[in-house]
Amino acid sequence: MSSSSSTVQPSAPPSPPPPPPSPRLIPSLPDDVALNIVARVPRRHHPTLSLVSKSMKSLISSPLLYAARSLLSSAEHFLYISLRLHTSHFIRFYTLYQNPNNTLNPKYSLIPLPLIPSPSLVGSAFAALDHKIYVLGGSIKDIPSSQVWSLDCRTHTWETAPNMHVSREFAAAGAVEDKIYVIGGCVVDNWARSKNWAEVYDPKTRKWNSVPSPIEIRDKWMHASAVIDGKVYAMADRNGVCYEVKSGNWATVDSDLDNGWRGRACVIDGVLFCYDYLGNIRGYDVKEGIWKELKGLEKGLPRFLCGATMANLGGKLMVVWESKNGGGKEMQIRCAEIEGSFHCSLLGGCFVRFNGKAWLEECAMLKAAKLQIEPSNDRDVKLLNPTECH
Repeated sequence: MSSSSSTVQPSAPPSPPPPPPSPRLIPSLPDDVALNIVARVPRRHHPTLSLVSKSMKSLISSPLLYAARSLLSSAEHFLYISLRLHTSHFIRFYTLYQNPNNTLNPKYSLIPLPLIPSPSLVGSAFAALDHKIYVLGGSIKDIPSSQVWSLDCRTHTWETAPNMHVSREFAAAGAVEDKIYVIGGCVVDNWARSKNWAEVYDPKTRKWNSVPSPIEIRDKWMHASAVIDGKVYAMADRNGVCYEVKSGNWATVDSDLDNGWRGRACVIDGVLFCYDYLGNIRGYDVKEGIWKELKGLEKGLPRFLCGATMANLGGKLMVVWESKNGGGKEMQIRCAEIEGSFHCSLLGGCFVRFNGKAWLEECAMLKAAKLQIEPSNDRDVKLLNPTECH
């Protein structure tokens, strides 16, 4: 007699139900249409939009929104300022936020950004590329550093970037053709520093490469830098140099430009603007090789004898300078927006005060911005080139 047996296989567990679909950004509208709408909204309204729903808050902080804003030509220019106050000796970054349609709050606000992870850096170089501001080198307790930090201006978060090959302080830097060039700021006392006196960084590959340079131009300190027509200009204590990226050629700066360049400058439409020894703003036309003085500002601005810095804000000249409040010890920083080429006009401005918080309001007298800080013998105020925040 034979017998047979069979084995019953256990049934597979039921698959979990699919997750519920994410709620739409705007009810009754496809998400691609909603994205097209939200991407056109100015960034000053983003904090309010982020309160609408979780999906909207997620979109506001996602790269997808900024890519859409770029495709729709909705990118906005924002001004970034770095300040160093004697109370902490730390460098702190701020952005100038404009809110023209809000009648309850000030028209302008100076928004503090998260503290840079190495806030005690001194003598760093800065470069703006796409939506990021790079902080290059600097010294910590008088020791030069090769560190590089980048500030994502879309999310206002700090990120690490690969270190430079050599440590630097008071170097020159500029962005050309989607790459960052840094020049000088180091003592050429060994082979590595000699080879890497100038370096270039490619954000796509996240790699630094040396830029060949002649021995005779390798000065240590750079007090100013700018990019004009594909050339990086680096101004040293004795003679300036320029590097043409396309050809890889080095040259000395024209003597008229070298002698007339004073303080931190900016470039608008191929013209370099700074102030001269008499305190007047003027521009150097590289193609013509001559200086021209700005007209129309005689009654609106003081003479900039020291402490002024400038930036290109969407084709307009933004000037920031130091002043004192009457005869008191309080140090102030004022800024003004100027429109025009060599025959220009003062556009308006604001008033800022540090008192635990920062805010701005109209200053009718000079139509300029005034930032009050505590008196200090160790102040470091820099106006960073604006970047497009999509």
